[in-house]
Amino acid sequence: MENAKRRLYVAYGSNLNLAQMALRCPTAKVVGTATLRNWCLIFQGVGIIERHKGGEVSVLGWEIQLEDEIALDHYEGWPRMYRKESVRVRIDGKQVRAMVYIMNGERRLYAPSNGYYNTIREGYVSAGFDLSVLQEAVKISKNKEERFKWL
Repeated sequence: MENAKRRLYVAYGSNLNLAQMALRCPTAKVVGTATLRNWCLIFQGVGIIERHKGGEVSVLGWEIQLEDEIALDHYEGWPRMYRKESVRVRIDGKQVRAMVYIMNGERRLYAPSNGYYNTIREGYVSAGFDLSVLQEAVKISKNKEERFKWL
């Protein structure tokens, strides 16, 4: 799936939202869902993922063109705010490598705004993801003591 013009990208936050991605990346196509194993979803106002043994994060796979990636880079603040990493995921029964944005550095955890949360929630619903995972990420991000118990 990956060549000079196309790339596989996996989204876990606001880029799960189909309407938002249609505006930002009009040539991007959903290719399936997957799970990132040994990662967790938390919030620093925005959704981020970090490594966590035993954790799982649902992601939506997108086939993107170069123009889409440029738009995503701008949106994600790459390379200052986010870096790109390559992860292995299983989509349609095949193990593939995909690009994912990972936030740089450490910041204070806090819950997302209602608007941002609803954007991600719409993506979770349309992808058929378990909403309890999203709700737990908000809970952990609101309560540092809860996060330390969980980690």
